[in-house]
Amino acid sequence: MADLQAIGESLQQGNAPKVKELVQQAVDEGVGVEEILSQGLIAAMGIVGEKFKKNEVYVPEVLIAARAMNAGMEVLAPKLEEAGVEPVAKVAIGTVKGDLHDIGKNLVAMMLRGAGFDVVDLKIDCAPEAFVEAAKSGCKLVGLSALLTTTMPQMASVVSALKEAGLEETKVMIGGAPVTQAYADEIGAHGYAADAASAVDVAKELLGVG
Repeated sequence: MADLQAIGESLQQGNAPKVKELVQQAVDEGVGVEEILSQGLIAAMGIVGEKFKKNEVYVPEVLIAARAMNAGMEVLAPKLEEAGVEPVAKVAIGTVKGDLHDIGKNLVAMMLRGAGFDVVDLKIDCAPEAFVEAAKSGCKLVGLSALLTTTMPQMASVVSALKEAGLEETKVMIGGAPVTQAYADEIGAHGYAADAASAVDVAKELLGVG
């Protein structure tokens, strides 16, 4: 019988080939794709996220675990589509205009994917219009990242651009080394995440999911 616990353990160890093999085995044995996703992959990625919050694991381990999750998702994605399983929500994330840093942003994107979100990665140096377009295309939340104090004002520009486009319903979450909760309050962002694992909690809270 397929062992969902073994899938989770292999994911936490970052063993991508093993995760892929075990997920395929579970699918072949007729285990429900939603069950494999939630109890195997998402549950394990949640444990990695909690350990990351407590400084029990660090960025490299999270990246390796996320890679293992992606290996499992390669097998599951077409099956999820066939079964009509919807993602938790569609969100977009990007580093704001003028800022070329992406490690933190990539980590947040991976953690959100690991929690079952459909993530649109807008990459780096994103103009406010890119976030507006993402919101228009159905993203319920946009995540803005900045690592430079000089690019932080771009976050305020994105909040303004969304308002001007009549997209006040779209939630805005911000983060990055110089960013604070006080700054989020000041520019009218809906949420602030201090790290990648917290970003998942904030996103779920803002969208009222999970």
